Amino acid sequence: MGILRTDRVSGLGGANAIKGSAHFHGGGDCGGLETEVSSDFQFGSSNFTIEVWANWSGFDSSGFETIVKSGNTNGSNSMFQFDYKSSESKLRIIPYVSDSSVVKQVSFTPEFDRWYHLAAVRDGNNLKIFIDGTQTGGDLSFSDTIDTETTGLSIGKRAMSDENNGFERNFNGYLSNLRIVNGTAIYTADFTPPTNELEKTSDTVLLALQSPGNLFQEATGKKLYVAADSLNQQSVTASRFTPNSPVGFSTTTDVGTQFGSTFDGVTTFDSQAYMVVPGGNTRERNRGRGIYGLGGFPSYVNSIDFLQIQSTGNAQNFGDLTITKSFMAAAGNQTRSVFSRRYGSGGGTNTMDFVTIATTSNATDFGDATTTAHAPAGCGNNTRGLFGGGATTNILEFITFATAGNAQDFGDLYSKRDMGGLSNSTRGVFAGGGDAPQVDTIEFVTIATTGNGTDFGNLTAATQGLTGSSNSTRGIFAGGYTPTVQNTIQFITIATTGDATDFGDLTFTSFRGASCSSPTRSVIMRGFNNSGQDNLIDFITISTTGNAQDFGDKTAASSQMSESGTSDCHGGLS
Repeated sequence: MGILRTDRVSGLGGANAIKGSAHFHGGGDCGGLETEVSSDFQFGSSNFTIEVWANWSGFDSSGFETIVKSGNTNGSNSMFQFDYKSSESKLRIIPYVSDSSVVKQVSFTPEFDRWYHLAAVRDGNNLKIFIDGTQTGGDLSFSDTIDTETTGLSIGKRAMSDENNGFERNFNGYLSNLRIVNGTAIYTADFTPPTNELEKTSDTVLLALQSPGNLFQEATGKKLYVAADSLNQQSVTASRFTPNSPVGFSTTTDVGTQFGSTFDGVTTFDSQAYMVVPGGNTRERNRGRGIYGLGGFPSYVNSIDFLQIQSTGNAQNFGDLTITKSFMAAAGNQTRSVFSRRYGSGGGTNTMDFVTIATTSNATDFGDATTTAHAPAGCGNNTRGLFGGGATTNILEFITFATAGNAQDFGDLYSKRDMGGLSNSTRGVFAGGGDAPQVDTIEFVTIATTGNGTDFGNLTAATQGLTGSSNSTRGIFAGGYTPTVQNTIQFITIATTGDATDFGDLTFTSFRGASCSSPTRSVIMRGFNNSGQDNLIDFITISTTGNAQDFGDKTAASSQMSESGTSDCHGGLS
């Protein structure tokens, strides 16, 4: 049931909860953020405050992890650096003065996957460091004027000019609510860390990493950029988190945001009553996480990859399926991805695996499909998953995501193997398929009921091995074999029947690739192609037409994945 409200809700986890962060992937092959050059970062002899919420996932091999720094520390007139020296367990604020520096450092050994509020402050002629609101290590006397070079900032990564000299020093984990104030010592004594999103003050010169979906949001209007040495680097990605107590943050990494209709802890209603406040929380839902099962032929694999749809960057390893395979399909809801059937060195199987999308881990047995026929297509809504077709069969079967168990018969489709599948919340749509000859048919079913497929329209050409994805309005079919490997993208409007229309082109040709989607984007992984196999990923904006753009890379080259992608926010969940 929906909620009607006329006012904001106060209290932990309400609309005022801290909700945005950025995920830095760490290691020598890692991207970060940089700001535009600005004189606002000239501190001179003024007071300043640098504060941030930080959550480590690991430590860089260099023994240093950059939180934020300015300029190029290999030259003169660099301004400051706030970092963690993991090789010595020291949290440091370093205000550079010409070619020398004064270092204020305190002992600190952060636990992984835990949020800490960190602050570095200049208060008159003293430097202070606060960890979770408690001053640590006493004052360090500092009376110098910090050089006033006009510079930009590097966040989560050393400056590109430093990196060229081998100084990666990348942060590995999450940073949120990075605020820099030039002119004020906000904290001069112990304090209770904030539980609300930080706000811009009159002398705030940077306030960033607050959006769960937009890396480049910055409260003072400054431009932010992704800093990476190459397109192959792991890019920083937007992420989320929420307070779970008045003075702390969840110890679960990247737990999501809670606001609107669900809340944690004690909540008060400011002025008007609500109809109903449902139970539960949304902290792991609709984050834009895409899940892919990687298949291969003739070398079979069992890897699962994941990525954040709203940003670009390389996929990361999620875990493993229970057996190696190829020619499988996936369907998912907000919490689970289910992979059905596959073909391996021992032939076809009827196994179904599932993973919980929010938690990286190996897959668990879900139940059995009604057939061992490989190369089906998958789709679904938040309740049911559908798997249709396969080698020599046109059977359509369904599962209930919330309850592990064997698949049940739904009805029959016209086509057989190598279809593309997609859905909105009411309809499942299957297109193409066959195997010499291919077909151009598109058919649909109503997910909540059982029955045979109904004619929807036709593809732009008879195609097999295409991959499907959707938002709540449009369905996207990409790639395929006609009988040459294709780079075409076409679309339909799911609510109305009719033929598919040309959308644009992929940057690559692909047969039996995989895709997932959010309300705005479709992300497409390359499958088999004329030159063999590789690890490319493309994306498109669903609401517009046009050619695809490069997204990043899979963790490994794999072919014949056979539509094995899903997400926690695709069109079937809207």
